[in-house]
Amino acid sequence: MTSLLLEWLVKIAVVFAVLITSVAYLSYMERRVAGWIQIRVGPNRVGPFGLLQPLADGLKFIFKEDIIPIKANKLLYLAAPAAAIVPALMTFIVIPYGSEIVLFGKQIALHVTRINVGLLYLLGLASLSVYGIVLAGWSSNNKYSLMGGLRASAQMISYELSLGMAIIGVLVLSGSLDLVNIAQSQSGYWFGFLPRWNIFLQPVGFIIFYIAALAETNRVPFDLPEAEAELVAGYFTEYSSMKFAMFFMSEYLNLITSCSLAVTLYFGGWNGPGVNSHPWLSLVYFLVKVFLLIFLFMWIRFTLPRFRYDQLMWLGWKFLLPLAIVNVVVTSTVLLLAS
Repeated sequence: MTSLLLEWLVKIAVVFAVLITSVAYLSYMERRVAGWIQIRVGPNRVGPFGLLQPLADGLKFIFKEDIIPIKANKLLYLAAPAAAIVPALMTFIVIPYGSEIVLFGKQIALHVTRINVGLLYLLGLASLSVYGIVLAGWSSNNKYSLMGGLRASAQMISYELSLGMAIIGVLVLSGSLDLVNIAQSQSGYWFGFLPRWNIFLQPVGFIIFYIAALAETNRVPFDLPEAEAELVAGYFTEYSSMKFAMFFMSEYLNLITSCSLAVTLYFGGWNGPGVNSHPWLSLVYFLVKVFLLIFLFMWIRFTLPRFRYDQLMWLGWKFLLPLAIVNVVVTSTVLLLAS
């Protein structure tokens, strides 16, 4: 029991360190991608190739003046950033980021913990993140912030339905809510060369999931809760210093979790050539797949304009949700006829 507890603590510490470092360098990556797409110079002054820019940004946030609006609800104002970042940090403990490796003579599973309802756990925590945003918008006593919080709540409720319905197709195929089982069910090949990934059986489900994930993480073209041109910065207009940084971090953490979940559900998780003989490759495959999906998130940001709010609601309720329901019905019917 002691060795198991120690293993959990080490895994949590390693995953936490990797996530925080990744969040810092995702901001660097996003600026470099913006520079590449828009044909301009990205960060290149601080350190070689600008690689120390995230460190400079972190120091800037730490030393910035921390201001609390006079008429803000101080308790909720201070609690909101924590309410946003804590669920974002908790989600990754059930994501399987590799198979099993041997380390120091011990078999180590590359996930922090495994529960048979891991997918429900993820969806539940994802739905909690909106509380931090809504509380931030209301407690700031700023009309722009309040509008951003209201937009966020309506947007997340709308697109969570489509996201949840899109996942049902994968659940029907795998017959499990355990993310490890879902990843393992995608091992092997069809016809000797085509990976048994769910993306080939659920392409419509993946497209719905990915669009809904864009909306859930408030990314362009769904960044209506922030909308600098309309709401200054939306729900975190009145935040500064490290409290602003916590909202910034939670957005990137949710981005990492969304792409990791998409890889697990639709792209075979850690599966790839040579995994059985070289288990370390499973971690490499998983990280590469997640990186590519994150890159696509950033590419979309600097390519598409922001939706109007009525367009956002129309897309969620009148297109994605009916399409997700049709996808579930068709998947269930095909499986029933094939059984």
